[in-house]
Amino acid sequence: MFNDIKIGPVTLHMYGLMIAVGFLAALMIVLKRGKKKGLSEDTIYGIFYCAIIGGLLGCRLLFYIVEFPNILKNPSILWDFANGYVVYGGIIGGILTSLIYVKTRHEEFLRYFDVVMPAVAIAQGFGRIGCFCAGCCYGAETTSPFHVVFTHSDFAPNGVQLIPTQLMSSAGDFLIGLFLIWYSGKTDVKGRTASMYLILYGVGRFIIEFFRADYRGSLGVFSTSQIISFVIVAIGAGMYALAPKLEMRF
Repeated sequence: MFNDIKIGPVTLHMYGLMIAVGFLAALMIVLKRGKKKGLSEDTIYGIFYCAIIGGLLGCRLLFYIVEFPNILKNPSILWDFANGYVVYGGIIGGILTSLIYVKTRHEEFLRYFDVVMPAVAIAQGFGRIGCFCAGCCYGAETTSPFHVVFTHSDFAPNGVQLIPTQLMSSAGDFLIGLFLIWYSGKTDVKGRTASMYLILYGVGRFIIEFFRADYRGSLGVFSTSQIISFVIVAIGAGMYALAPKLEMRF
């Protein structure tokens, strides 16, 4: 695939473009759904600003944690910002900074959390298309007819049949987002839509890791992301069960 597309004197970097498209799509979805639910537009914008800052910091911090042994060998990794971002760190960082922001405004966090997370899943779907264009987050070699061959990637091995894990993840993220929008109309319990995101995304990420071939750390037979998935699913399940009590505090 091609990450850089030239249109005359202009070069489009598809990875960054798809991230931007995902962000704007998520913002529009949240603004539209938030208006119907009587949420503050100012708070929604504030959440997105906080999520960007917290997400970027979280992505980078978790990368440092995962890559700590390699950083000891090569400290230059610390200031190589061209790559090295872990999605789970972004999710965790974005949620925590948004929680702090909403609470400082003395508003109910779970109401916003339920509206934002379906849109986050859709944004991730666009982001994974960006991964596909760049060739990062690539899959294992395969002889299956369901494959992709990269020819100009700086990340994936070129000229090799690979499982298209990026497209699989993208489809899964879009489906999760659409399901959560539907599900949010079926429950009045605050926090359950967001908790379903944590469960569904965690399970999906755990499964897709078996098909990926880009090494990002491991603990025994499981990748670092799979270990985090266990925790995310457990938190989501706990939130779902305790949602009636949590809505009185958050």
